[in-house]
Amino acid sequence: MAKTFRILAVDDEERILTFLKSKLKASGYNVITAGNGKEALELAQAQQPDLIVLDIVMPKMDGIETLRELRGFSSIPVIMLSAKGSDIDKIKGLSLGADDYLAKPFNPDELVARIEAIRRRSTGESKITAPEQITIGNVTINLAKCRVSVDGKETSLTRIEWLLLSKLAQNAGRLMTYEELLTSIWGPEYLNDVQILRTWVSRLRGKIEKQANTPKLISTIPKVGYMIEGPHG
Repeated sequence: MAKTFRILAVDDEERILTFLKSKLKASGYNVITAGNGKEALELAQAQQPDLIVLDIVMPKMDGIETLRELRGFSSIPVIMLSAKGSDIDKIKGLSLGADDYLAKPFNPDELVARIEAIRRRSTGESKITAPEQITIGNVTINLAKCRVSVDGKETSLTRIEWLLLSKLAQNAGRLMTYEELLTSIWGPEYLNDVQILRTWVSRLRGKIEKQANTPKLISTIPKVGYMIEGPHG
């Protein structure tokens, strides 16, 4: 029997938790809930959910701080929820490693669609094709082992950062359009969400191009997409 996909829903409003639990259970998920950030972190460690739906605006420990602490020990996919709906909150959450963001009030069917998109890419991320390893300048990308190193030193990437880098690397020398990257990594639901792509490319660049002697690896083609130059030598 297949393992049931477990979701941890976190919100300080009981009515929101009840609504989320009802909708997600009706969609076939196993749902556990937490009313604050501290409880969410404890459940994340003890129950190891497959995904977390995390509200940003909560008293004492808000969703941003909860996510920051969560990323210290786990790469569990996270969808942030916020009544604010501002770009600042969205960018802040994504920069800390959130996988997606949804502004309140939201369509529950859209939430389920986004959960399914994350579920699909999580189960499909191990399907890496040849070549097993690509070296571009001082950056080595091992597609078989899902590792990247700069000047021989391994760099830690989140799941989304790795999916983005591996997709660009497997297509080195070819322009990847916004649409290609968004649909292949996030799914067709994200076809027009260029901001989420820009945010993750910025995060990725910050990790693999941060050394002073590291050449620019990812090139931006304005209003079109991104590309990695083909391997040298």
